[in-house]
Amino acid sequence: MKSYGFIEIPSVTAAIEALDTMCKTADVEFVTWERKLGGRLVTIIVQGDVSAVTQAVETAASKAMKPCVHAVIPNPHEETVKMVNISASRLSK
Repeated sequence: MKSYGFIEIPSVTAAIEALDTMCKTADVEFVTWERKLGGRLVTIIVQGDVSAVTQAVETAASKAMKPCVHAVIPNPHEETVKMVNISASRLSK
């Protein structure tokens, strides 16, 4: 089952460190990222099976260099998938 994991954290450096932790912790795949406020707030999105995403997000949040907000969506609605795909399509341009 596909699920999404989100970590929103202040600074690009902290976001990259969180992504690295997530990818090293479990079998998850980077999907996309969003930067707001000139990179002072960054959201990283990964995907994979529910248990892998949960493990990756929880580990990254507990080890994050800055306070963060995180969430796992186990079975995303098709509209949520559409929104994430729109974000991801901007990376390939």
